[in-house]
Amino acid sequence: MKTYSAKKEDIERQWVVIDAQDQVLGRLATRVATILRGKNKPIFTNHVDTGDFVIIVNAEKVRLTGNKLDAKVYYRHSGYPGGIKGMTAREMLVRKPEQVIKIAVKGMLPKNRLASQVITKLKVYAGPDHPHKAQQPEKIVI
Repeated sequence: MKTYSAKKEDIERQWVVIDAQDQVLGRLATRVATILRGKNKPIFTNHVDTGDFVIIVNAEKVRLTGNKLDAKVYYRHSGYPGGIKGMTAREMLVRKPEQVIKIAVKGMLPKNRLASQVITKLKVYAGPDHPHKAQQPEKIVI
């Protein structure tokens, strides 16, 4: 039996909607990363992007367990000396709830050029509405 390797022409991408309301952040991120990479498909090939597009709604209502709302700090750096800024998860959920999920999912992807391509298929929205109705996304319950 020969090993199957997916080609770009063989890939059929679908659109998937996931509701993040009352979902634990880490568990949601692992499942989303699996769908983005295409590991849930039988044609998965690790050096080819075989994944689907994922739309996440209600990002502001995602749940963090334990003391993470106050203990987890998201850092960013301006590039200048002394330019490091930190924001707790509680502040981040109020100001930029989409970024919390994007950072978590990006951390679950491999650290290579393919991950940069895969993360572009992730669309995150704070509220229940999204502008991708024309793609007829399929709703998935996690």
